[in-house]
This record gives sequence, C-alpha cells and structure tokens, in this order.
Amino acid sequence: MNGINRLDIKQLRVLHALLDLKNLSQVARKMGLTQQAISEQLRKLRDLFDDRLFIRQGNSMVPTPKALSMQQPISLILKQLETLLEPDVFSPQTYKGVFTISATDYATQALLPQLFNITRRKAPGLKLIVRDFASDNINQLITAGELDLLITFPEFIPDNLAYVTLLEEQHLCITGCGNEFIKEPLTLAQIAAHPQLVVSPSRANLRGSHDQWFAARGLKRNIVMSVPSFSAVPDILHTTDMIAFYPARLLPSSKVKKLEVEDLPPTFKVIAAWHPRTSDSPVHSWLIKQLQEL
Repeated sequence: MNGINRLDIKQLRVLHALLDLKNLSQVARKMGLTQQAISEQLRKLRDLFDDRLFIRQGNSMVPTPKALSMQQPISLILKQLETLLEPDVFSPQTYKGVFTISATDYATQALLPQLFNITRRKAPGLKLIVRDFASDNINQLITAGELDLLITFPEFIPDNLAYVTLLEEQHLCITGCGNEFIKEPLTLAQIAAHPQLVVSPSRANLRGSHDQWFAARGLKRNIVMSVPSFSAVPDILHTTDMIAFYPARLLPSSKVKKLEVEDLPPTFKVIAAWHPRTSDSPVHSWLIKQLQEL
C-alpha cells in the first residue's frame, strides 16, 4: 500500500507531540488518549517510516535522527491543516479580486452605479465586470463559474439558483414632456388605444410585460414600437407622441413626465441570484448585503 494512504492526521499529531514532550504518558494526557493507544500509533509510525523513531531512555523517549528531521515539516503541515479549518474572515478594505455580475438593463441603470460607488469606497481592491443578461444560457454560465451574481427578475432564473429579493418596483405610465392629453387621469381603455412603446431586451418583438394584465381587462394594447433598452425610452418619447410603462426608480427624467392613470400594473420584484455553491462565500454575502441596503 502506498505510504501516504497509510498516514492519517492523528498519527502526525502523535509524532509531533512525542517530538515536543518526549514522554508517552504526557502525550496521552495531552491528546486525551490512553498510553496504550499512543504506543499503538507509534508502532504504526515505526512501520510506516521503517525507523524506530524514538528510543526509550528511562521515562523519556529519545528521537532518532530520522524523527528529528521530520519535526519542522510536521509542524508546518499541521499548521497548514489548522488554517484550512479557520473561518474565512472577509475584510472589504483589504480584499482583492474580480466579481462578475450579469444584470438586466434595468438593474444596470437602477442599482449598479450606486453599488460601484460603495465598492470603490468600502472595497477599493474589488473590481466589477458587468455582462448583459442572456437568459438563454444563464444557467450554463453561472454553473461554470463564469458569472458570480445575477441581478434580474424571478421569472428569468432557473429553479436551482438561490436568490434574495432586493426590492419591489412599480411601472409608471409616462410620455414626452411636450405631450398634452385632453383629460387626466386616463382610463385603461384610453391607455390601451394610445400608441405605445415597450422595452423587450431579450426578444425583438412587439410584446410587453403587461399585455396579459390588459387582456384580463378585455383590452389589447396598441404597441407600435419595441426597443431593447430602458435607456432609449426617454429620448424616443421626448420626440414622439407615444406613451410607455417605465420603472419608477429610473425617474425623474428631464425628457419625460408621469401621466395620471386610473390604475397601474402590479409591482414586480428585482432579485439577486447566485449558485448554491457560493452561498457561504464571504464576498458574495457582503455584496448582496450592499445591494439589499440600497
């Protein structure tokens, strides 16, 4: 049998203690074992290293040259093993590393600028890489370790990921600042009939997240334009007569204004999600806490 497969940590601790105390009974008391158990471990060590290791001289155990040559390496090995069991202590100020976040267009505007300011102040050695959110291969990327954290909506993540809700957001109805409506508040029928702009980041089509909400009220939206990014909405509305539903956290804007309407769609959740294998990672926990406090 290969020698390394016959050696265990208890034997190393016995050998280390014998080199230190040079007395079987004292080693037994220190380790909470019987003297017979210590003698048995010494027998195994002698067989493993093919050396007597210790020679009895009165009440003392005198180490052989072979045993003495192993004293420093064994001390180092045991110290390194103890280090493995020490809890990770995360210090933001001294941490150095790169963290990759996949974020929706909304999260990139609403949360990441504030998060970046926090990390620059509290964790200057932490660097952030932000990637577009691609729902089609998100599970593959985060499982492979290419992504550390997702900031998105619950319906966009696989069931196997852990997540925490960061906030609840509300869509408001907006239009360009120069647009005037004869009557406010607007009814849902008036809104549905008016030309609308929707944001569709993952699919290029004329469908919006509130289509079913309108349909449940017997209304079909008059969607005439779709864009992939929330950041494009104010500029487009500013120069057209369209209306749009837009996250409240991205307002105010000098180019658009809020419209008073008789009802608003339900709120929606924004979450931070991660792979379960990183649930105990101190840097993950710290960053998620910073996001929650935003």
